Amino acid sequence: MNVKVTIYGTEYPVKGDADPEYIKEVASYLDEKMQEVANGLTVKSTTKVAILAALNITDELFAIRRARSEQDEELDVRLTKLAERVRGTLAKG
Repeated sequence: MNVKVTIYGTEYPVKGDADPEYIKEVASYLDEKMQEVANGLTVKSTTKVAILAALNITDELFAIRRARSEQDEELDVRLTKLAERVRGTLAKG
């Protein structure tokens, strides 16, 4: 499917199997991040704005991954403790 999106003032045709609304949502998010970056710059080269927006989005992704990994580790610890309690209870008979 072919969808037209506008990112940082430029229209792009995007081909993909994903839902067109999803593609538009992703493009809108990128546009928003680029606008945020541009608002903080005096020189607004499209390339510079795109790279800085990509860094910000990558930072968000890494933070989410890190948080999820910490949650997974915490869950593993809790499950191990629970399994030990169950084994102890069963051993008591």
